[in-house]
Amino acid sequence: MKIGPLNIPIKEDFSLKSILDFERTPINMLLAVSVLAMLAMLLLGVGNYLIHSHHAYNVTREHPWGLMIAVYIFFVVSSTGFCIVGSLGDVFGFKDFTMISKRAIFGSIVTIMAGFTVIAFEIGHPVTMLIYNVLTPGLTSAIWWMGTLYGLYLTFMIIEFYFLLNNDMKKAKIFGLTGLLVGLAAHSNLGSVFGFLNARTISQGVYYPTYFILTAFITGIFLSFIVMGFRYKLNFDDKTKKLLEGLAKIQGLLISILIFFMTWKLLTDMYGGMPNRAEVAHHIIHSTPFYAEVILAMIIPLLVILKDFGKSPVLMFWASLSGMVGIFFMRYNLVHDTQVKPLQMMKTNEYQLPPEWIEYFPSATEIMISLGGLGLCIALYYVGTKAFDLDESH
Repeated sequence: MKIGPLNIPIKEDFSLKSILDFERTPINMLLAVSVLAMLAMLLLGVGNYLIHSHHAYNVTREHPWGLMIAVYIFFVVSSTGFCIVGSLGDVFGFKDFTMISKRAIFGSIVTIMAGFTVIAFEIGHPVTMLIYNVLTPGLTSAIWWMGTLYGLYLTFMIIEFYFLLNNDMKKAKIFGLTGLLVGLAAHSNLGSVFGFLNARTISQGVYYPTYFILTAFITGIFLSFIVMGFRYKLNFDDKTKKLLEGLAKIQGLLISILIFFMTWKLLTDMYGGMPNRAEVAHHIIHSTPFYAEVILAMIIPLLVILKDFGKSPVLMFWASLSGMVGIFFMRYNLVHDTQVKPLQMMKTNEYQLPPEWIEYFPSATEIMISLGGLGLCIALYYVGTKAFDLDESH
């Protein structure tokens, strides 16, 4: 190891040549080409946005939140999930989980940076936002608290990662615990952005602030299987198998709780036929993306876990890939289903026809920026694995 700027330990062989030096297997080549394509899409999408502004997106006054909001939520949920998994070892002292701490904390940093990149081209004026976020704080705004808390969270995660790299576990534990508490506050606050929507009764209430924390932990475990699968090329040693088996058992419990939560949420939404809520719930359970979410993120991973209670890490790797696709649909459904019922402000019998369901499909620019965020996340993580020693230090 060599010491870089600010006393950061960096691998001796880290260079541009080391970044380009990877095993030329078909799957690695496919990943490399895919990441480069997604980064090119990011540049094209941002360029089109800078030329046409929000006219490049398919969002409307009736459906103001689109794909990029869903992708932002996808990334920050992933970041919080990584943070929770990383905290199991270095904060709470579970020895079996210390081997993933650095990798998970670094993952939390790159995923939230990807989320910030995507949302920067959705909010319109990110520089102005940063200035007035400090000069005129909106203390009664859930979105103001979300941005502020996530900014603090990222700061604490970077500091914790710095101390982990330097094997200063005492300070890493302090900043890790602080970052975890701030991250959980930020994430439950993100859920409150939906819970405070009194005009959207399908979302309004206390469900989403707690649901977001639960699904963050689930997402973090899915991602842990994926990053460890690539790290060990699905050839796990006994210590890694023990770690993954423990995570799989936790995941089985969490997915079971999630199914329980979602079942009662939908039943209470439909019960009694409450206007603007029951019909939305019925619309949700008749939509294809809802079943993609349920099957890919819940049913398949849970069946794999129940097969042998987490003793098949290779199967769990593939189930986790399925789970992350389902998690994306979960975030997209959350945003779209909240807005699918039009807000009716006039007397329909006298002035206009009854409104129909609001349809939305992302524009090419939204898709390119969103995929570009994924490409940026993978690229940053890959460079990090080349620059830093993310394995457990002895």
